[in-house]
Amino acid sequence: MPHWPHCQRRSALKLLGIAASLAMSGWLAAGLSPAAADDKVTIPLEKLYAPQALPDIVQGKADAPITIVEYASMTCPHCARFHSETYPALLSKYIDTGKARFILREFPLDPRAAAAFMLARCAGDGDKRTGVVDLLFNSQMTWAESDKPLDTLADLMRQTGMSAKDFDACLNNQKLYSDVIKERDDAGKDFGIDATPTFFINGVKYSGELSIDALSKIIDPLIAKK
Repeated sequence: MPHWPHCQRRSALKLLGIAASLAMSGWLAAGLSPAAADDKVTIPLEKLYAPQALPDIVQGKADAPITIVEYASMTCPHCARFHSETYPALLSKYIDTGKARFILREFPLDPRAAAAFMLARCAGDGDKRTGVVDLLFNSQMTWAESDKPLDTLADLMRQTGMSAKDFDACLNNQKLYSDVIKERDDAGKDFGIDATPTFFINGVKYSGELSIDALSKIIDPLIAKK
């Protein structure tokens, strides 16, 4: 499994520092595809579902028999493809029907991804954060490869109603930045994650992109056992 660059050495805590880092990081961090179970690596559920550096935003019913946790980077093309192609089918087939719940956790592979995750959190909880994640994944190529990523991100966030003042305040939020990085670093240390996307399905680890067919082959037998 490849090892991806660490963001913390290039990231910055202030907006101008973030801007400088973004200007130097004009590449998309790669992910893994296709997914396969990591030799049946299983994380105890009480550890996986324990409170993280950032509060989980859960989609789906609390008593759903299947829980899917995804660790993603906003600049990972495989993550973006999962969210554009697989995620809508996952919603309609499993989440909206009460069969599964879904949790997206932050694992930024570079400064642009960290900034994008910060903006999604600043948008609000629940559906607001989910909506911004969708927006930024769907427009990934416009801002992740932009020569002026902050300007492009600001334009996108303006569509959500975020003012320029709130945009600047969000990217200057030291605690939020630290929590995003801690979420990533803790996942690497506690769950052995070093690439995106990485999924945990009822605690079993899968590294790489998952199609809806691949997900169904994993989820349907688990549902049948319940």
